[in-house]
Amino acid sequence: MFFDEAKIYVRAGDGGNGVVAFRREAHVPRGGPSGGNGGKGGDVYLVADLQINTLIAFSKQIHFRADNGEHGRGKNQTGAQGKDLVIHVPVGTVAYEADTGLILADLISPDQRVLVARSGRGGRGNWAFKSPTVQAPRIAENGEPGEERWVRLELKLIADVGIVGVPNAGKSTLLSRVSAARPKIADYAFTTLEPNLGTAIVNGRDMVLADIPGLIEGAHAGAGLGHTFLRHIERTRLLIHLLNGLSPDPLGDYEAINQELALFNPVLAEKPQIVVLNKMDLPDVRARWSEIARDLKEQGVVEPMAISAVSGEGVEALLRRIADALAELPRELPQEPAAAPRVSAAPETDKSFTIEREPDGAWRVRGAYIEKIVKMTRFEYYDAVMRFQRIMEALGITEALRAKEIREGDTVRIGDMELDWSD
Repeated sequence: MFFDEAKIYVRAGDGGNGVVAFRREAHVPRGGPSGGNGGKGGDVYLVADLQINTLIAFSKQIHFRADNGEHGRGKNQTGAQGKDLVIHVPVGTVAYEADTGLILADLISPDQRVLVARSGRGGRGNWAFKSPTVQAPRIAENGEPGEERWVRLELKLIADVGIVGVPNAGKSTLLSRVSAARPKIADYAFTTLEPNLGTAIVNGRDMVLADIPGLIEGAHAGAGLGHTFLRHIERTRLLIHLLNGLSPDPLGDYEAINQELALFNPVLAEKPQIVVLNKMDLPDVRARWSEIARDLKEQGVVEPMAISAVSGEGVEALLRRIADALAELPRELPQEPAAAPRVSAAPETDKSFTIEREPDGAWRVRGAYIEKIVKMTRFEYYDAVMRFQRIMEALGITEALRAKEIREGDTVRIGDMELDWSD
């Protein structure tokens, strides 16, 4: 089976916690704060690897997590950084954020590397909170949580030429004729159950051809096998539209396939095509060729060609025409990735929040920034609690709760933390 789709969960490492510590040395009766910062967590990267051809590895493992940063230590020692996690994927993989569909990366070059989950920074130790007015702070931060997200991986083969057509048109036979590829070939529909790649060399120039499983009417909506594999011709620069010479209506097949391409992705309908009638080794097909060629030209097809993939008739001329066409067409450019949204850690500029009453009477405060602050606050330290109170006031949350007539002893929930309100 050809695995060209997968969904994985990635999580970057959390930052290590800062610590509260003080110098305790002989002859230093009033040693100052010496709690070090935590180390940052490890990031998660996707890397395009030429040695991998499918996404089958992700059928066995779907959860990936980078290492956390180490906690800070006394003597102002910063914790070690967490090790980055590198996930190898095939060249041609497109990564989407599963929840939003945003493109995170389009990996079309070998060794291309992209960050898909950013690590959390290390929490600050009490040494970082020292100031002229606070000489001995008893405060430290937890490490910032690393980003986490579900990522949908989609493999799109990278080929110069895509061979499309109805089932049993002879696409696999043509690919085996012009290259060293040896796809399964038989005289019945849907012999090809997965895309095949082959390389042909013409006048010292090489070109990669992809045999795409046969398309039928309704393929764009999932009928037959086409819906599964149509994506693999999105990167091609040129299409060979192969017609079955034995079909009762080759022209109707031609129009139907083009309609399916347009319905799946309008860009596919605009790709240049070389229209080729196959099976010219059969007398009945040879006898019909002039009529079919005339009908195709009336439909706007420029210079339709006729070949026999079995005998090789016309194949060399077709290859030369393909090579000439490719020489004039630009290379495929990667899709522009969207700015990957931060999931676990909100942008510092987004400090918005909402307040609502929950069924049990508790107040729920929601907001990415304040929820991150809660996770990073060490509530076991009095100074940390006071700092948290000041942040609540600065953000306007305290005033907003009072405006909603919060009462003494009411429960306030922020993230996973429950707090009791008291004036």
